[in-house]
Amino acid sequence: MPTVSAPTMQLLEWLAEESRTYAETIEVWKTSCPRLAVWEDALGDDLVRVGNGFVVLTPCARELLAAR
Repeated sequence: MPTVSAPTMQLLEWLAEESRTYAETIEVWKTSCPRLAVWEDALGDDLVRVGNGFVVLTPCARELLAAR
């Protein structure tokens, strides 16, 4: 299980609240600053996936949230 930053945990918690579209997620969580690449980190750590226009949490992300 990856170690994630506080902003990445905020993203996961936000996604867990309700179903979010890819467009909505990118609008809220996109960044041009390499230090705050929350969305990119979540994808790279296999914490989120995009399917049918929606962003979903992976089992790994759900485990992180449950352990919190």
